[in-house]
Amino acid sequence: MDGQPAVLVIGAGVSGLTTALCLRERGLDVTVVAEKFAPGITSVVAGALWEWPPAVCGYHHDQISLSRSKDWCMTSYSKFIDLANDGANGVFFRPVVFYFKRPVEESPRDLSKMLELKEQVLGFAHDASLIETHGVNPELGLRDAYMHLAPMVDTDRYMEWLLAQVRAAGCRILQERLQGCLMEQVPKLQRTYRVDAIVNCAGLGARELAAEDMYPLRGALVRVLNDGSSMPRLEAAHCISHDESQDSQDIVFIVPRGNDRLVLGGLAEADEWSLDIGLDSYAPVREMYERCLEFLPILRQAPLDTAEPVRVGLRPFRRQNVRLEREPGMPILHNYGHGGAGVTLSWGCSLETAQKVEEILCLAPISAAPGLEN
Repeated sequence: MDGQPAVLVIGAGVSGLTTALCLRERGLDVTVVAEKFAPGITSVVAGALWEWPPAVCGYHHDQISLSRSKDWCMTSYSKFIDLANDGANGVFFRPVVFYFKRPVEESPRDLSKMLELKEQVLGFAHDASLIETHGVNPELGLRDAYMHLAPMVDTDRYMEWLLAQVRAAGCRILQERLQGCLMEQVPKLQRTYRVDAIVNCAGLGARELAAEDMYPLRGALVRVLNDGSSMPRLEAAHCISHDESQDSQDIVFIVPRGNDRLVLGGLAEADEWSLDIGLDSYAPVREMYERCLEFLPILRQAPLDTAEPVRVGLRPFRRQNVRLEREPGMPILHNYGHGGAGVTLSWGCSLETAQKVEEILCLAPISAAPGLEN
């Protein structure tokens, strides 16, 4: 700790790596410690469709957190626009269409979200004819739809690119597992890693590290080919949000992944920890798949990705949603609890985290180090 102020970032998911990069861009020395790296992390499983909160999987009820999330997601939106110009990082800007069982104007919640959203995004259009235009099954009785342009991230390529950016920026990367309560071992961590401050981006690991009431919301995605060989390539995403008045799985989530795949979802199962579920071994995954085929019949022509037909992951939820705050009286900044919106919130949360770390270290804002500007 003799040179520049140094920070330990715990976690190598999209939040941890993006935070590390934002800290390094401020001239801070950064060490990233994580038990797992891509592809063995939840961020690789993510649907990775940018969404105006709350996301289609719902379960976001804390209004203070929701308000902050809107600012965070717009910071990310702007950043992803820039990143989409680089074809190597897996970020794409494509249309997404949201569908409704009744006119949006008849649902105060949906109307409020739409009116907020339309002022923030590119390519917005509210038109019920989108249902027919995109070949949605008319027997489902959908009544309304709107669309806009949104970031969609190929997580395999993006997480590999993000880790490469972190390494190139000069961050130190260590594969280790930290255990126990962080608050009880701050001096030890500072000595071991030669750091001044600690950022906790551990996701579900915050259950132990921060003694936090975290819980998983298990998700799954079925992967099918979208290379134009078996059906016309789909360029748009399609979504029907979870109806929170229904205690059932009802999400439709169809998102282009890279140049040759689609991911089909979605599943949202609270407090389920097992990842050992599949298309033929677990009925809800099969039902999720069939729900997407029923919604968009052309998908029946899309072959399964036989190399990896299903991905399963655990969204890191907490009861009050995102926690982005300092541990009182300690050089610890928490950035976790993003649920199903880790990619959407990643740049907004990470930039705010970096600003708060500077406050912990009593630093004036530092200009980006040479060669690290975006």
